[in-house]
Amino acid sequence: MNGPAAESGPGRAVLGVTRSANDNTWRERLSQAEVLAAMTISQRSGLPDVLARVMAARGVLPDHAEEFLSPSLKTLMPDPSSLVSMDLAVTRVADAVQAGKRIAIFGDYDVDGATSSSILARYLRWMGLDPVIHIPDRIIEGYGPNGPAIEALRAGGAELLVTVDCGSTSFEAFEVAAGLGLDVVVLDHHQVGEELPAVAALVNPNRQDDLSGQGHLAAVGVTFLFLVGLNRELRARGAFNGRTPPDLMSLLDLVALGTVCDVVPLQGLNRAYVTRGLEVMHRRGNSGLSNLCDVARVGGKPAAYHLGFLLGPRINAGGRIGDAALGARLLTCEDESEARAIAERLDQLNAERQAMEAVMLEQAGAQAAIAIDQQDPAVLLTGSEEWHPGIVGLIASRLKDAHRRPAFAIAYDDSGKGTGSGRSIQGVDLGKAVRKAVDLKLLEKGGGHAMAAGLTVRKEREGDLMAFFNETLRADVEVAASHRDLKIDAALTVTGASLELMEQLERAGPYGAGHPEPVFAFPAHRVSFADVVGNGHVRATIAAPDGTALKAIAFKAADKPHGKMMLDERGRNLHFAGTLSIDTWQGAPKVQLRILDTADPQKVRV
Repeated sequence: MNGPAAESGPGRAVLGVTRSANDNTWRERLSQAEVLAAMTISQRSGLPDVLARVMAARGVLPDHAEEFLSPSLKTLMPDPSSLVSMDLAVTRVADAVQAGKRIAIFGDYDVDGATSSSILARYLRWMGLDPVIHIPDRIIEGYGPNGPAIEALRAGGAELLVTVDCGSTSFEAFEVAAGLGLDVVVLDHHQVGEELPAVAALVNPNRQDDLSGQGHLAAVGVTFLFLVGLNRELRARGAFNGRTPPDLMSLLDLVALGTVCDVVPLQGLNRAYVTRGLEVMHRRGNSGLSNLCDVARVGGKPAAYHLGFLLGPRINAGGRIGDAALGARLLTCEDESEARAIAERLDQLNAERQAMEAVMLEQAGAQAAIAIDQQDPAVLLTGSEEWHPGIVGLIASRLKDAHRRPAFAIAYDDSGKGTGSGRSIQGVDLGKAVRKAVDLKLLEKGGGHAMAAGLTVRKEREGDLMAFFNETLRADVEVAASHRDLKIDAALTVTGASLELMEQLERAGPYGAGHPEPVFAFPAHRVSFADVVGNGHVRATIAAPDGTALKAIAFKAADKPHGKMMLDERGRNLHFAGTLSIDTWQGAPKVQLRILDTADPQKVRV
């Protein structure tokens, strides 16, 4: 480690911080076994200690260190045929391609659905087909294939339907397709039970009889594997007739975008997808994606952060409050002026979404504060007739983060029917509770997984639902909320936070779900400057004892304990914890610290 060391040993408090400004204990991320693995990685490979610690803390074993630093699609990509029903799917679509059939693509309205639809459509266009993409309206149609949409696609000439990022549980919709003589191929990744709909082929690494070990893939990753298999089959059939086959690698920018935005673990093949995809994106070969980068002000080399926090929200804005098909249209667009117009429209919709979200969050926050003051519920239940149903998931996530407990936000219509979305904390299975509430008739419908769930509820049952959640989940919430740890990878000084270190850390990225960004502790650094900028962000400069300074920012922290501490303690020494990034604003690249937490060196223990 550079600079003062963290206390060693599993679970030890780093710098003695057992109670930070944000009420966290700063814990060593590495177990004792991982500390030893880090030492071995560093000694064998000649890698810096900090990089070795970051790798070991993310499960990298010494024998696999070199291959981890150079993730290879060739090495990590399985044979597509290892997925159940993949060969059936490939054969059915290959037949349609060679016969020049009209193929319809039905995708989900989120980024994973848009990117999955786009890479399939782009491939089929390369093969001379003119596929049609249908993205359902979130409010009118809801999630997944539906009868009226399938009837319309069939009436429009569709001879084969391929669903992406949906379809694994669409029994009724596919009965409609069967009645119309329309074959269906499903490419999906969602959790499913034993019973599956009757279709020509259903490819889903999370179906219970699939042993491929690829269940961590997003739908776009599954779709790309399908295209690898399809490309191989068409080549074997001589379908390219001497022509250059489609360039699958050029699609990896979209695969990376969908993978990051669907928050699947950035491990194994997913990490290789994103690493290679970011390189492809930097070449700006996709007109729609390039224009989206421009309007989102993504400068320089794109990173996973840009995909998840700048590009993804703009594509999602179409599905949340605008035309759900805009994202897929943008990503398949070849006309520069049209691509620019769609990108600007999505940017505008995202700004409108942000404005709606701000109003809704203020109202939901007030409801939550009253509920906590009067009842201190285990699960927050907020709702309004004025809220947009496309944004409730974002509100639930913000409430969960602010109050450290599961939260729901519900948009009610004029009849009192509410569409809600919930987000949970680690250790509390929200999906299980929602499914039980459906069984008890407290909800009209609902489902999800441990960390997120959706529901439909009548306004008059809200009180009963609240009582049920309190009874069912209070014990789990109390246990989960009592564990407030911030995992620290290493301690640094400002002097050690160099561009050279950032280059090293980049080799262990990209970071995201399942592969967290390294968090560093900076002991006893002086707050030489701090003020509030933008929408409640705290901008600061911290200085080491030798006077070396580092620019820093704490996003939306002006009213948070760590932000207030920085503003109140200007000129004093504080412990800081945060992540490092490269700031390219106004010329030369510089290292910047994103502050996640602070602690007073004199008050670190309870």
